[in-house]
Amino acid sequence: MSEPRGALEQAPGSRATARQREGAGPLAHLREGAGPLTFTRLKWASFAHSCVYTALLVCAFAAGKPQPLTFVLGLTHGLLWICMSLACIAAARLRVVSLKLAVAVAVLGGIGPFFGSLQFVREQRQRAGSKTSGPRDVTAQMSQPPR
Repeated sequence: MSEPRGALEQAPGSRATARQREGAGPLAHLREGAGPLTFTRLKWASFAHSCVYTALLVCAFAAGKPQPLTFVLGLTHGLLWICMSLACIAAARLRVVSLKLAVAVAVLGGIGPFFGSLQFVREQRQRAGSKTSGPRDVTAQMSQPPR
């Protein structure tokens, strides 16, 4: 008899825990990308969204609300926030980004997309740190004579 489909697969949380025990870091279960949704593309889209939002704030508060520029920037910010929210939620389901990052973009991105951009930078640093630090064999280091 064949086993049920999920019988041989471990739960996603247990795989991440096993990798964490091996020393791979907390973001080791994430992928670089899935089709057009890549970490790098989402990161640069978030930075672009932050630039549009900054221009909107400058137009609305420092430049005296010139129309139609303020309207165009406001509309662009709203549409980018909706697109970024949907893309980051899909990317979190595909394990391209962490759930924490997706929540930062989807929930806080409407108030200020800087939260999402900051979280992209933090996650990129964590990923870079987890790639360089792997499992260490302490017994092999101790058995070698000091230099």
